Order: sequence, then C-alpha cells, then structure tokens
Amino acid sequence: MLQFVLKSNYKKCFKSLLSGTLILCALFSTNLSFSQFDIPKIPSKQTSVYDYIGLLNGNQKQQLEQDLIRYSDSTSTQIVVAIISSTKGENINYLAANWGEKWGIGDTEKDNGILVLLAKNDRKIAISTGKGTEHLLTDAMSKRIIERQIIPYFKQNDYYNGLQYGVRAIYRVMTGEYKNTNSTTSDFPVGFVVFLFFVFIIIIIALSKKNNGNDNHNGKHFRQDRGRSILDAIILSNMGRGGFGGSSSGSFGGGGFSGGFGGGSFGGGGASGGW
Repeated sequence: MLQFVLKSNYKKCFKSLLSGTLILCALFSTNLSFSQFDIPKIPSKQTSVYDYIGLLNGNQKQQLEQDLIRYSDSTSTQIVVAIISSTKGENINYLAANWGEKWGIGDTEKDNGILVLLAKNDRKIAISTGKGTEHLLTDAMSKRIIERQIIPYFKQNDYYNGLQYGVRAIYRVMTGEYKNTNSTTSDFPVGFVVFLFFVFIIIIIALSKKNNGNDNHNGKHFRQDRGRSILDAIILSNMGRGGFGGSSSGSFGGGGFSGGFGGGSFGGGGASGGW
C-alpha cells in the first residue's frame, strides 16, 4: 500500500515538474521571438544617417549627414548614425555590433566603421566600433563620450546637438586629440594652441618659398594648401563650435559615401548608456 502511494506521488510530482518546465520553455521562446529586432537590409543609398522615426528635422539630418560624409572623404572612416524607436528588448550593444557587421560599415581591409545606434523610446544609445578603430576608440572612451558629450543634451530632448557633439568627439578621438573633457569647459584651449602651431608652420614654409624665389604659380598653389590646412585644423581642434559642413553642401555627389560600404568587420567593441 505504501509503495503504491509513493509511486502515485512520484508520478504527480513528475507531471507537475514536466508541466512547469514546458510552460517556462514556452514563455522563454515567446520572449525570444518577441524581443528580436529585424535589422534592415543594406540600403541602396549607403550614406551616414538613417533616421527611421523622423526624430531629426530635414536641415538637421542634412547637416549631420554632410558632416559625416565629409569626415569619411578625408579619413576613409565611415561613421553611421541609425535612429530607431526601440530595440524590442534586445541588448543595444549586441544589436549595434550585429547591425554594423551585417551592413559592412567601413573598409574591408581597414575595418574602420563606427555605428552610433540611438533607440529613443528605450532612452538608450550605443557606439559600436569596427575592429580597426578599437585601438583608438576604446570601450572606455566610447563610454565617456556617451556620458559627457551626448547624454547631457539628450536629457534636454536636444537629440541633434547630442549627436553632433558625440560624433565630433569621435573625430577627435580618432586623431588623438580628445582629452575626456566636456566641450563647454573653460580649461586651457589646447585646440587653439594646435591652430597657432599650424599657422607657425605655414609662415615658416612661406618664408622658405619666398627665399627660394618661387614663381607666382607656386605661390598660388601654396595659398590653396594653406587654406586647406587651416580648415582641417579648425575641424579637428574645435569640436562643437559651429557647423563646418554647411558651406560645402554641393560637393557630396548625391549625399552618400563615396563607393558605399566596404564590408568592414565589427568585433563587439564599444559602449552604451541611457538617460
């Protein structure tokens, strides 16, 4: 009799355990299917800004897009900004890395792509780096940019300036100039010193060419190079001090990356943050 009772209780416990396991598996599977975000197919127009929710107005999107294209044209590093409403429960770091890999942002040999992914309704943003940029744009540096340059603006619902200050901080990191200070700080103006150094070099070159008796043609060529050098110095040393892409809006050939995405590889580097 006792043996029968034990067998009966054992069967009941086993059935309860099996039912509970099946319920948990069903819930887990449902959650996975619900949280999966479908990364868009590689767009036919491969450019720098993809605003899927219309967060930026037309002028803001165009300005940000042109700034990033101009940076890519001069450095070959492709920085892409993607704006969505939600990751649908998916980890934003994981999603950003997969997104960058699927689209092949950056050069296939240099792996120099960077994806900035903003999920507005989740109040989260991630910076994902291609393998060729990780040595400069480290995880810690990405985190600092998010916390110090981007989130303060996002908290004020100023998404455009948050993205602009963020990508310009990335520019400076990639040239070794970013010192982890906020762009509004009153610290010693290192950027201005760099600018003066460029001017000093230009003067030395000018005097040298004058002493060598160069003709007018060479002088004209020098003035063009000088103007280009000064412009580059301003771009790299004055993050966030006015737009620098507006005057060249007619030079982008339709507003996309030259040659499109190259097939860069993403290794999961980067960081994320929320507000």
